[in-house]
Amino acid sequence: MDALIFAAGKGERMRPLTEHTPKPLLSVGGKRLIEWHLEKLAALGCGTVVINTSWLAECFPPALGDGSRWGLNLVYSYEGAEPLETGGGMAKALAHLNDAPFIAVNGDVFCDADFSRLPHEPKGLAHLLLVDNPEHNPHGDFVLRPDGRVDSDGEAKLTFSGIGVYRPELLLRCRDRWQTPGEAHPRFKLAPILRAAMREGLVTGQRHDGVWLDIGTPQRLADLDAALTRAR
Repeated sequence: MDALIFAAGKGERMRPLTEHTPKPLLSVGGKRLIEWHLEKLAALGCGTVVINTSWLAECFPPALGDGSRWGLNLVYSYEGAEPLETGGGMAKALAHLNDAPFIAVNGDVFCDADFSRLPHEPKGLAHLLLVDNPEHNPHGDFVLRPDGRVDSDGEAKLTFSGIGVYRPELLLRCRDRWQTPGEAHPRFKLAPILRAAMREGLVTGQRHDGVWLDIGTPQRLADLDAALTRAR
């Protein structure tokens, strides 16, 4: 299984920490945030891991190299000075991924989930890892049905963790919705594409009840660093 790590964001809420360091390269618990993901992906047996970059893109290759220290093949997908959003970044990264389902991970989250519990072959077009709602997202994002389907509407919503398994067809089958003739790399969000697939019953999911944090503020980073340091 190949993988994609979203690492192109500007990390504006994390400033001044991200003025000279991309958020995924910030250190927490003795490792760069993105390294926690790389270790999990290596344990999963991933081959190629695409890292999409934009803000301070030049910082990634010196920090991570070619991935050989983890037994991975790292490929950097540069999006330009402005990030292409999640959908645009995924669409651009498809050129570096094979035609099989791949795992995608937000580079600015921390999660202790076992990636091997995610399906290598989703029943539909996507499979999402959902978590209990944190304080900063009390209303949640999606509903996990008893049969494993994920819907965009309903009661008792959970929060999307930013971790999922996707089939390339999720984007390719609706290329006409986001690709403008003559536009090499369109900028668009993934959420509307996912919601459209949910309406067709083509998105499944599972709940993770372990540790998950969206590292969206310097305080959250400091709190996680302290917790990991104590545990170590």
